Amino acid sequence: MKWDVVVIGGGPAGMMAAGRAGERGKKVLLLEKNPGLGKKLLITGGGRCNVTNNKLAIREMVSTYKGSDQFLFSAFSQFGVSEAMQFFIERGMQMKEENEGRMFPVSNSAKSVWDVLVQYLQKNNVAVRSNAEVSAISKNLEIKLKGGEKILAKAVVVATGGLSRPETGSTGDGFTWLKKLGHTIIDNDFALVPVALKDAWSKKLGGVTLKDIKLTLYQNDQKQTVHKGSLLFTHFGISGPTVLKMSKEIGELLQYGDVTIMLDLFPKLDHSVLKTKLQELLISQSNKKIKNVLGKLMPSALVLPLLTLINVDGDTFCHSVSHEDRKALVALLKSVPLNVKGLLGADKAVISSGGVALEEVNFKTMESRLIKNLYIVGDALNIDRPTGGYSLQLCWTTGFVAGNNV
Repeated sequence: MKWDVVVIGGGPAGMMAAGRAGERGKKVLLLEKNPGLGKKLLITGGGRCNVTNNKLAIREMVSTYKGSDQFLFSAFSQFGVSEAMQFFIERGMQMKEENEGRMFPVSNSAKSVWDVLVQYLQKNNVAVRSNAEVSAISKNLEIKLKGGEKILAKAVVVATGGLSRPETGSTGDGFTWLKKLGHTIIDNDFALVPVALKDAWSKKLGGVTLKDIKLTLYQNDQKQTVHKGSLLFTHFGISGPTVLKMSKEIGELLQYGDVTIMLDLFPKLDHSVLKTKLQELLISQSNKKIKNVLGKLMPSALVLPLLTLINVDGDTFCHSVSHEDRKALVALLKSVPLNVKGLLGADKAVISSGGVALEEVNFKTMESRLIKNLYIVGDALNIDRPTGGYSLQLCWTTGFVAGNNV
């Protein structure tokens, strides 16, 4: 069977493209490598989802995509901010404006956006296949899935995203296929920057390195992502390879509220095992002061700052440490709060998206200029996207235009 349209990637751009093509009566198949659609969409904006930015004037809006505005004007003239807002409002999702023009669902939930898009697909009879990972596309638009299955299409939309948030499936697969088809792929130029902390105690630890730790990002008390590796304390906060890799995501989350990093000093030990380990240490060193003993568990420089956080006197003898204090210490060692102040040199933290060279795409239709009936949308394009709703608006615009022209 040959489909009219196959869309690869069930993120915001892919769902918009598939829904619009189906709305036009096309027989559409949407392929998603994850078990479900919109995994990244559901966690964007700290789970609140910054749908767009309220810049209704087309020239003003496209000027925010620095260096790409001359390409984007045609696409935004067809489906811009006002059309995107109308799309969601007409389908029952009300929006509210926050600082700097950021538009959010009134529900404060990304699920509201997801619901609109999924219902759009269902209403327009789009077939969805999850756990469908594509391994290649040929020039005659034959799609090969991992496992060997082949799917034929009259038109293909590549909506596979870029390389941000790889845990959601954005691993740059589409770039591999597009490069083999002759497209120029501009490398991502992530600005990796250290993180400044609010916590005064942490700034006294400059030079202290922690290895084999776990860092969990929280924003608005919602768990975001988990990273394992090492951490370096500095005079302003934290750095090191693991922290630098997190910096772009931290910068994005800071747009929507406070960000806290929970530091697990012993990720290989659960609470009960760590509790036993601490208890054995305190018993074996019962006549010594706790501040002189905990250095056997962690870098000595950390001992007094952490004891201060739970109001335990470092001069307390181990045999006199209460059950409540031992419990509080174990909880802290598994979850030390690091309160983010910002990125160091935030002016350097703007990233280049990377992706397909814009000269190789016709933005009136989103069709590749190299391969007929191949369309490229969303984060797969090499467009700098500031935070504040601009990334999702790019998805709505390019996805709709592609779906309108396949």
